[in-house]
Amino acid sequence: MDKSNTLDNYIVNIPEVLAPAGSMEALKAAVYAGADAVYVGGSHFGARAYAANFSSEELCDAIQFVHLYNRKIYLTVNTLIKEKEMKEKLFSYLLPFYEQGLDAVIVQDVGALLAVKEAFPDLAIHASTQMGILSKTGAEWIYRQGAKRVVPGRELSLDEIKKITAIEGLEVECFVHGALCYCYSGHCFLSSAIGGRSGNRGRCAQPCRLPYKLRGQDRTSFLLSPKDMCTVSMLPELIKAGIGSFKIEGRMKKPEYVGQVTSVYVNYRDIAVRCIRDKTEYNVDSEDIIRLMQMYNRGGFNSGYYNMHNGA
Repeated sequence: MDKSNTLDNYIVNIPEVLAPAGSMEALKAAVYAGADAVYVGGSHFGARAYAANFSSEELCDAIQFVHLYNRKIYLTVNTLIKEKEMKEKLFSYLLPFYEQGLDAVIVQDVGALLAVKEAFPDLAIHASTQMGILSKTGAEWIYRQGAKRVVPGRELSLDEIKKITAIEGLEVECFVHGALCYCYSGHCFLSSAIGGRSGNRGRCAQPCRLPYKLRGQDRTSFLLSPKDMCTVSMLPELIKAGIGSFKIEGRMKKPEYVGQVTSVYVNYRDIAVRCIRDKTEYNVDSEDIIRLMQMYNRGGFNSGYYNMHNGA
């Protein structure tokens, strides 16, 4: 994140574009498309247990590859971790990646945050959206515990996010594109309740994506499945809100998706920064929206809750 460019006493925040990578092919697609950073899952503790993910050897190779291009790589350790796992597995799991130069870990479990801070004091820690940070007070608290960056809940408005970005020294990362969970960030128990597969342990069966029927009606429809988020048309607003990292969802997506979506957001991030600096109008080519929709969508796009409050 670069905040070195000033215009009329307003600091133009240049956010990183953070791309998902569920495989080495997707990681390379993200880097070649211009991503400033990628986030990946390894063989343990990742919230996407059914992605291809990286073996320990592959992850070390991925760290080396990303650093050759002067980009960053973050590892998801964003499941709830049991006491025995904390003592017997977490440290030994992370050690080779730390020694290889891993840039940060993304954690959901506060216990994991404290354990990582103690064992690897110079490794950056990012508080996952699944941690449920929904306020300035919560963000300040997790910052004091050692988190360098926070990923607030996706249900926050821009006005609420601005209160968090105002915290001195704390980086703020927000989702800009991809799938939305129908529940509040990180607090879904539907998969666990009806299928015995906990989303908080990385094994969500995505029951919200299935068709359902309202009682008393014959027709089935996708009652719980939200459209995917797309915010490419509002990037200047997100930049002015002080968001330091634009996160694209999709560690289960194909390399083609990762590369195409990343390239669009890198391009429009740069255009948005120039428009803010030069005080010119920001426009998105309709062909690029079509391009994004062709890569993947669920009946269209929405812009999340940034400018829309969730109603009753």
